[in-house]
Amino acid sequence: MAEDPQATSWLERFVRDHGGVAGTVHRRRGEVLELAAAHNIPEPVRRVTAIVPRGKGMAGLALERNEPVSTCNLKTDQSGDVRPGARAVDAQAAVALPVRDARGEVRAVVGIAFAGERDLEPAELTALLEAAAQLP
Repeated sequence: MAEDPQATSWLERFVRDHGGVAGTVHRRRGEVLELAAAHNIPEPVRRVTAIVPRGKGMAGLALERNEPVSTCNLKTDQSGDVRPGARAVDAQAAVALPVRDARGEVRAVVGIAFAGERDLEPAELTALLEAAAQLP
């Protein structure tokens, strides 16, 4: 799956501007999310997350719920399944942010990881969502 260069350059700026260490952009295609860009994500992880079904992992939950999902309160195990209270494998705080179209439908999900565990304040999520709304 070829990456979108425009989304990749935007993602790199997004990660840098918000103090993150890694990030992904998944574009919606029907009921699944397809990886459009990745920054500082190892190739094996890219392959595993190339297609994310609705409800699977953080990005899938963000699509399903149409709201941000954070590992601060909902974490994934090594299989990628979400289990409340499970520790994130990479021990990094992360958030998946839905990007909506004019009708309010999720058209993409942006994920960003931060070094170490940290709480994501509502104001930080608002700033991230505003940035994500600029996704090309």
